[in-house]
Amino acid sequence: MIQTDEAGRRIWDISQSLRKGLPVWPGDTPYEEVLTWVLEDGCPVNVSRLTLSTHTGAHADAPLHYDPEGAPIGAVRLLPYLGEAQLISVIRAEGRISPDEVVDRLEPGVRRLLIRSFETFPTDAWPSSFACPSPELIDMLGQLGVILIGLDAPSLDPEDAKDLEAHLMVRRHGMAILEGLVFDGVHDGRYELIALPLKLATADAAPVRAILRALD
Repeated sequence: MIQTDEAGRRIWDISQSLRKGLPVWPGDTPYEEVLTWVLEDGCPVNVSRLTLSTHTGAHADAPLHYDPEGAPIGAVRLLPYLGEAQLISVIRAEGRISPDEVVDRLEPGVRRLLIRSFETFPTDAWPSSFACPSPELIDMLGQLGVILIGLDAPSLDPEDAKDLEAHLMVRRHGMAILEGLVFDGVHDGRYELIALPLKLATADAAPVRAILRALD
């Protein structure tokens, strides 16, 4: 749903809705939400208990996720998750996205790159096959000064990857990662990105409420 701010600028919510039955990485923790206090019989409030993975829905990977010496998500810089970003679509079901598919479309000075690979986001089914950036693409972006890469795909690397080449290239360049974003109804172009991770002091990742806002 598109909303507007006080200045009339459009806002797109690019987060997944966290809910029971939300598809998660195979073997990861399902999302659960249980009312522990119920607004009835003299209790004045509803209060819920949540059970979820740190990688539930739209989320930010911390360096700790792929580097045993990396920072937890509660210690990362916030700057990469807040500022101007460019969205580029590379619509296909699987395979590595190469530098050639992006470089001629990347606008000068872009510091945050968002890549859309799904024509329609798979809200109700886990996509075991998905497109993800090649290590060469990550390396090119890092050399160009990009500080964040965000995807609608669930990972920078394929589901069966063990070497995590793209994640490790991100580590080399000190970039930030967003995964599981939803770009349905959003056109390619430049926007303001706001996608701050929860301040989980020692965790390897955190959910985000990610939005795009139209630039002035």
